[in-house]
Amino acid sequence: MSDVEHTLSIIKPDAVERNLEKNIKKIFFDKGFKIVNEKKIQIEKNEAERFYKVHETKPFYNDLCSYLSSGPIIVMVLEKKNAVLDNRKLMGATNPKDADEGTIRAKYGISIDKNSVHGSDSVENAKIEIDFFFKD
Repeated sequence: MSDVEHTLSIIKPDAVERNLEKNIKKIFFDKGFKIVNEKKIQIEKNEAERFYKVHETKPFYNDLCSYLSSGPIIVMVLEKKNAVLDNRKLMGATNPKDADEGTIRAKYGISIDKNSVHGSDSVENAKIEIDFFFKD
């Protein structure tokens, strides 16, 4: 099972609020992902700030942190070969208007902020992000 990777996926507040959890998980299953760990949580704004620290110089940072901490989220560890890249493709572009048909964001995203899902952007960041939420 070499080449098997883990990546973090977050079902964001807008998608949880609209009860899209099962639909989004089904998309992952249909594309060969295995959910190896998951939990539904609500994080504080300061936790969101730590999580998104990589973006702290960007103009959208404060809104992003406020949004991620605005309601329950579902954090999941996904597993499969090439999990990071495959999840990025499956999510689609950050802006749902630019996302390819068939991607999660094209289907469920509302706006750049409320784009329904987050996914790690590299194997290195996946490890950091997974540890952030699942460091028992």
